[in-house]
Amino acid sequence: MSWMNKHEKLERNSLLLLGFIIVTVLIGGIIEIVPLFRMETVIEPVEGVRPYTPLELAGQNIYVRENCASCHSQHIRPLRDEVVRYGHYSLAAESMYDHPFLWGSKRTGPDLARVGGKYSDEWHTAHMKEPRDLVPESIMPSYGFLLKKSAKLHDIKDHLKTLRRLGVPYNDEMIEWARKDAVAQAVGENRTDISGLQERYGDSVNARDFDGQPDMISEMDALVAYLQVLGTMVDFEAAKNVEGGAE
Repeated sequence: MSWMNKHEKLERNSLLLLGFIIVTVLIGGIIEIVPLFRMETVIEPVEGVRPYTPLELAGQNIYVRENCASCHSQHIRPLRDEVVRYGHYSLAAESMYDHPFLWGSKRTGPDLARVGGKYSDEWHTAHMKEPRDLVPESIMPSYGFLLKKSAKLHDIKDHLKTLRRLGVPYNDEMIEWARKDAVAQAVGENRTDISGLQERYGDSVNARDFDGQPDMISEMDALVAYLQVLGTMVDFEAAKNVEGGAE
């Protein structure tokens, strides 16, 4: 009983109690937070997940610039209705190279985590140009101006360098060939050699004229290239036993 009564010292001394509370919270916080600084301890690698190509990265930059994440989430929760509607729930590894991550919290429009390959390039281009031509009830703004603006690729090498500092595994070769890889992907194998692009990013990388304008690499090319890769990197049959889905 004498041991049980020792807590009375804490209860009677508010400053001492406050000090013990602070120390306890700090210890708990350190135990929970410190492991998160080592990505490999909290995200189990999934085969197939790779860094974005330079063209896809340029498209993601446009996606962020236009604030698409305010109306479209990229986060399928492990709930039955969401999985039935959108597909396999999101895995943490799928967004491990996203800076910033684009999970989103609102669905004015549908979730885009599995949109890659769901529609054709022509559909995406027409939808971005005038959404109501394809979805009459849509309230999405028109983005036809993306067809008229050249994709910003002159400094894409610097983007890869910055992301490498944040842990994205871009190597020296990827950085050196960044602009040429972006051009090759937007032109496609019918007009140029894409073997180097495939060696660096995989044989399954999409390489073609995305916006129907073969003589121009537009912001629409970049954005559609980004949309078409979302949700396509992971073989979910092979990864069905992988834990680490976003909750």
